[in-house]
Amino acid sequence: MVSEKHMFILAHAEARRRAMRAVADAPEGFRVTVEPPRRNLDINAALHAKLGEIAARVEWAGKLRDIECWKRLLVAAWSRAQGEHVEMLPALDGHGVEIVFRRTSQLSQADMRDLMGYVDAWCAERSEFQRESAA
Repeated sequence: MVSEKHMFILAHAEARRRAMRAVADAPEGFRVTVEPPRRNLDINAALHAKLGEIAARVEWAGKLRDIECWKRLLVAAWSRAQGEHVEMLPALDGHGVEIVFRRTSQLSQADMRDLMGYVDAWCAERSEFQRESAA
């Protein structure tokens, strides 16, 4: 009896056979999800490198912001540009607001590439990055 979660990367015929066997052997009530690949380490590293450049060069609301802040700002802006709903909710402690949007760990590789394109385009519009290309 199958009682544990199994994940198969459909990278070759044998992986597909194993996945089909697991589905065939699964007890009633188990569920199957087929989804595109999530982000990988290379694209994650590229995003964080770009965010590091932004954090070192660009002031927002009067000061430099850290990588995590830039990630939140840019993912929220990208999400809105994609037509996704970004919520601003009252903070649980009653002080300020929280912005709720998709986490990058849940993005597919295609979404991550699109996010990187958005970040690159945003940087291309900023004077802090135009100086570098003019040199």
